[in-house]
Amino acid sequence: MAIFLKNLKKTDLEKRLTIPSKSLHHFPPLSNKHMVDFAVKDEESGHVWKFRIYTRKKSNNNFLKPVLTKGWREFVCSKQLRVGDRVAFYSAEEQAGAVKYRVKVQRPLKIFGASVFPS
Repeated sequence: MAIFLKNLKKTDLEKRLTIPSKSLHHFPPLSNKHMVDFAVKDEESGHVWKFRIYTRKKSNNNFLKPVLTKGWREFVCSKQLRVGDRVAFYSAEEQAGAVKYRVKVQRPLKIFGASVFPS
């Protein structure tokens, strides 16, 4: 099941990946320090990445903004991600010893000058 898809922006590549707040409940519960580490399997390579979700307060209100921090920049550099690329996070059936989360990188194709993503 798709948790979220995101077309990457400059900030996502240079600092941290902002996660849609409505997707937070699909990830492991946060600790009392407002963070959790979890493993994600790369669909293309099979490599397992270790990421951290951290929640920070959005300015001028109380709702928490989830972001991927630890491990994210290493993933960005390894995959040579660029502005406009898309990442898709999925959850999978949990099996003993299996990684529950998957990530897929999609690069846009130019067709008649328009960017489209392969399905």
